[in-house]
Amino acid sequence: MILRYQNSDQYKVFLVFSLARKVFRGFFKSFVYFSGCHVTAIGKDVIFVGKRKDLYVGKYVKIEDGVSIQSVSENGVRLGDNVTICQNAIIRPSGFYGGVLGKGLTMGHHSSIGAFSYIGCSGQITIGDHVMIGPRCTMIAEQHNFKDINIPMQKQGVSQKGIIIEDDVWIGANVTILDGVTIRSGCVIGAGAVVTKSTEPHGIYVGVPAKKIGIRN
Repeated sequence: MILRYQNSDQYKVFLVFSLARKVFRGFFKSFVYFSGCHVTAIGKDVIFVGKRKDLYVGKYVKIEDGVSIQSVSENGVRLGDNVTICQNAIIRPSGFYGGVLGKGLTMGHHSSIGAFSYIGCSGQITIGDHVMIGPRCTMIAEQHNFKDINIPMQKQGVSQKGIIIEDDVWIGANVTILDGVTIRSGCVIGAGAVVTKSTEPHGIYVGVPAKKIGIRN
């Protein structure tokens, strides 16, 4: 569908009505799918999997179209105030078809997850305040064991160390963050980087694997 606006006032009216629909939708879904604040903007085709007690949503959270949140986990999924989950992002701590129960996700205040990102929180993922995560980012808080060549890797189990993103971090588009990594406060992670090791505070990291190229003063 193509929308055309003759002037900025028409666009503003569209935004107001669009937000009103999302808040109206969020109000009613809050009684079924999550606990916390009832003032939540929820887009179309959002999927919630899990019990209401396993998903906590703070004030003024925005969950855009096509997002999938599966909160079945040991610690649940907790979204702080003013969090934004952008279009078609996936939060998944556990498999849909059984297996080991995952740990879960905790997000602080004023943080966002970009469109089409995948947050695999089988191990605990903790995201601080004022964290910006770009589109198509991947976090995998789990690693398959593979040391024994005589046993299929699929049958060797997994290890989980977890991922921590501290406050005031900017993660660019298409970044991959692997299990066991802590990204310290104030860091910038350049687009396309693969972060395999923990960072230093206020560092600027790029590349595959990610390496420090500077520091914010």
